[in-house]
Amino acid sequence: MDPQLDVNADEGGRVLIDLGAGTTGFGARLRAAREARGYTIEACGQALRLPSRLLRQLEAGEYGGIDYQVYLAGYLSKYGNHLGVDPEATEAELARLTPRQPELVVTGGVSHSRYLLERYVTAATYVVLTAVIVVPMVWLGVRGTLDRDMPRLAPLDAAPVAQQDAPAGASSTALASDAAPARPAAVSEPRAEDQQPLLASMAMFPPLDRGAARAPLATAAAAPVVDDAAKAQGQGAHSLSLSLPSASWVEVTAADGSRLEYGILPAGTQKSYRSDSPLDVRIGNATGAQASVDGQAVQIDAFRRANVARFRVDIRDGKATPVSN
Repeated sequence: MDPQLDVNADEGGRVLIDLGAGTTGFGARLRAAREARGYTIEACGQALRLPSRLLRQLEAGEYGGIDYQVYLAGYLSKYGNHLGVDPEATEAELARLTPRQPELVVTGGVSHSRYLLERYVTAATYVVLTAVIVVPMVWLGVRGTLDRDMPRLAPLDAAPVAQQDAPAGASSTALASDAAPARPAAVSEPRAEDQQPLLASMAMFPPLDRGAARAPLATAAAAPVVDDAAKAQGQGAHSLSLSLPSASWVEVTAADGSRLEYGILPAGTQKSYRSDSPLDVRIGNATGAQASVDGQAVQIDAFRRANVARFRVDIRDGKATPVSN
């Protein structure tokens, strides 16, 4: 026998059907509401876009066989609203299906001091380990174990590095010391800045090859001053003389590419070069430098750019003349 139906309307004009308490089970209420409206299972499935098998299970109250139990509440609410079942009845069914959560029971207490200890002991451990590892590394870096001696830069016109050469009379002094005992003379220790390498500043010169790169060092460590016209570099009828009041880089190149001079000359150097072919001359520190060609003075300032002088000794009709290079 069909249950008694109570038809009501909500505020939006939608018809609500109350099946009364005589209907057993929420699934039976859904089936009675569908039959009261004259709907078929297939028509409801197409309208709700749900499988007919799922709607039959909802009407039979067989919720255990429905896939994805997490969607069961949505299926019941959607089907109940479509059939106009009272929402309170749907909520009551959902409340019955929702499992009851167990109540939390306090079985013990934790003191505030222990709570703080357990919370901050891990962070304190990381801080201590970081300090133990980082602080020694910073200390070693500051104390200089990681430092490296940096080369001292000096311009070309600076005073030459003090040479640690033994004096000329060293041999005679050694002989005198063998003949009679003498009080040892105090030897001054070389300063740290004198032991550091000296790098020349950049000048307008072509790149050096590996063989020529060692030539400036050999020239810088050579004898101080050569002032002897008889020892002029090269051979020829024409002469070029240079007088350098300060240490300077000098390059004298013949027409065939051979170099009569290539390196740093100490302060006070006076040298001469002889050749029958043109010569290319470059003076790195041209301040105060003097030059003469066949006894005729050369105006260095006319060929100087910044602190570098460049000129060419040209030979025409048996006469040597300085020209711009």
